[in-house]
Amino acid sequence: MTGKTDLKEMARGTFAFRLNVPGLKEDRKTVNIPVDAVVMPRKTKPGQLPVMIEAKSAGDFTNTNKRRKEEATKIGQLKRLHGDAVQYVLFLCGYFDSGYLGYEAAEGIDWIWEHRADDLKEFGL
Repeated sequence: MTGKTDLKEMARGTFAFRLNVPGLKEDRKTVNIPVDAVVMPRKTKPGQLPVMIEAKSAGDFTNTNKRRKEEATKIGQLKRLHGDAVQYVLFLCGYFDSGYLGYEAAEGIDWIWEHRADDLKEFGL
């Protein structure tokens, strides 16, 4: 899938990698947010948004705390444009401590561990 994509118009069971998804900054200017994977579940309701998945890998705890605000900014921009129905999931590999996970959970961001990829079923995938 390339070019501009209306997220609500994605066909069931389709996906895209590295899709630029439009978001809205606090100053109301549009911004493109690169999302690693965008997946429209096979069972959807009309107008439902696809699940957006961001892959994150960390070799130690230091870098995660520096980067945790990035995801919070992204989900804020996505929700500002697309509403609270946005499903933004982190696919985590490596070292992520409770401080990082708590920060993301407070922003409404879910996560899946790479060694438990079957948990994506909970999102209809």
